[in-house]
Formats: sequence, C-alpha cells, structure tokens
Amino acid sequence: MGFEQLAELRDRLRAEKEQAKAERPKPAPRKSPSQATPRRQDPAVEAIWPLQKHFPLAFPVNPAPKVPLKEGIFKDAEQHLELLGLTREQLKLGIATWCKGTRYWACMVENAPRLDLNGQAAGSVTAAQALHAKQQAARHFNQARRNRAKPKAAAPEAAAAAAVSTEQTPG
Repeated sequence: MGFEQLAELRDRLRAEKEQAKAERPKPAPRKSPSQATPRRQDPAVEAIWPLQKHFPLAFPVNPAPKVPLKEGIFKDAEQHLELLGLTREQLKLGIATWCKGTRYWACMVENAPRLDLNGQAAGSVTAAQALHAKQQAARHFNQARRNRAKPKAAAPEAAAAAAVSTEQTPG
C-alpha cells in the first residue's frame, strides 16, 4: 500500500467517523449540582447541622464521641434560634434526635461532665442517668436483633403455609 492509498483510507475513515458522530443522538446536557433538584434531607439532620456548626464542643461531628449535654440545654439553645436559623420545633427535634442513639448513650457514664453550649462543664451524669442510658442502649440493641431475626423466622412459616395451601388445592 502506497502513501496515496493510506492517505485516502485515512480520509475515508475520518469521514465515516464524523458521519457516525453526526447521526448519534446528543445526550441531554448535565445539570450542575446547583441546578439539580435538592434531595430531601431528614428534618432532624437539617436541625443538627447548625448546632454542630455553631456549637462544635457540645455537638461534635462524627467520629468524635458525643458528650453528655447539660440538663436544660434546649432552653439555652432556644435563645440562639435566630443565629441557628431554626424554628423552636426544629431545634426540639434536633436535640431530641441528638440525645437518642448508641453514640449518645455510650457517653452517659456516671460522673461524666455534662457540657453547656460552649463546652464548659455544667453538672455531671448521675448513677441513675447512667443506668437509664445503659438500659436504653440494651433495649435498642435487643430491638434491632429482633428486627433482624424476623425475616429469617418468617421464611419457614411462609414455606409451611405455602405447602399446606398447595396440598389442599384440588388437582
């Protein structure tokens, strides 16, 4: 094959490639993240973010362990609603959600200091409060274990019920 033939082949292949490219449907333009429809976030999470931003010592970001909060922290935080950009109900939901769960219950040990919004000690966890947190964690663990076991236990019962129903149908 000579140079002229190679040049002709090259030109023909380019033309075919451009023609195929022109025939292909163009993909829809991608939306930038700012144009994309916003995902619906959990309202509790939306309420916790401003707390973490403005009061990082009282509301540390994961993986830092949570700290026991001062009793009456809601009343203290309520005075900062405008700064936080939250309603009273959102604040209540955020703090209630923050104080539930294994990370919070794990920090509730006897004599652990309770912190105010600025991270200053304001009391300590009593033995009764520590016991209550331990019970909550155990209750949560047991409930989660029961929920995991339900689908497995239901499968043999469903199979037995299906077998019984097929035996009763006239053939």
